[in-house]
Amino acid sequence: PQLFEAIAAVAGSRLNEFNSQDLANTVWAFATAGVEAPQLFEGIAAETGSRLKEFNSQNLANMAWAFATAGVEAPELFEAIAAEAVSRLNEFDSQGLANIAWALACFNCLDLMSVEALLRRLAEVSAALCDVSLSQLHQFVLFLRMNHAELVSRYLSASELARLRMAFTSSPVRPSSLQREVSAALGQLGWTHEFEHVTEDGLSLDLAQSSSRLAIEVDGPSHYLRNPARGCWVENGATRLKSRLLRGLGWKVTRIPFFEWDSLTTETAKRTYLEGKLGSRL
Repeated sequence: PQLFEAIAAVAGSRLNEFNSQDLANTVWAFATAGVEAPQLFEGIAAETGSRLKEFNSQNLANMAWAFATAGVEAPELFEAIAAEAVSRLNEFDSQGLANIAWALACFNCLDLMSVEALLRRLAEVSAALCDVSLSQLHQFVLFLRMNHAELVSRYLSASELARLRMAFTSSPVRPSSLQREVSAALGQLGWTHEFEHVTEDGLSLDLAQSSSRLAIEVDGPSHYLRNPARGCWVENGATRLKSRLLRGLGWKVTRIPFFEWDSLTTETAKRTYLEGKLGSRL
């Protein structure tokens, strides 16, 4: 984190020296490392806006993915990236297209012209999509169903939707020790629940009461970005997207961040914490 903090401090004042690949690689590196650098991202958004014609398709896709992963709100930049990408969709490989689609969902972008153009192009390259891309597209489809379900049925067959869901749910489940500890503590409080519940839409919930659509997500470090300057953790784009999808599907979600739970040193403190989190739902 200290290295990234130093890079952010130096790079921010020299962005005009960066070419398009430098800009895309920089935000990609920070997002991949899970490091929050809002001022750097804001500076790169400002620098990039007027230079998108310089970006090749991979750099555009990486830029969109990085801003979405970092959860950085840059609506003007993303609208410009979406418009530029749509005008050049034939230049994108299948992974780049999936990155753009997933970023659209993360940023809640509902430009119908962009969405339909992307769906048409994805249909043309569907055979080349790997499981990672298919998983991204499953989330994109869930996002579309919440807003424009007719587009899903227009462009995707039942077998194609099943393929997306299968890829999304194919990763093996590896519950963490933290998740098991929270589950046990909730059991002692009388909160009966299912462990690793999968919704009808394929979303995995750490702990859930499916009948009442109540869920608890126990979030480890992979759900967050670390801000080294402020010494705090911030939800990343994937975590925010999942929360929004679950709310749209009627679930009430409570999140237990690892850094809050780890700060509790006694069973009494953990019990009080959970009672405060769940309130009348216990």
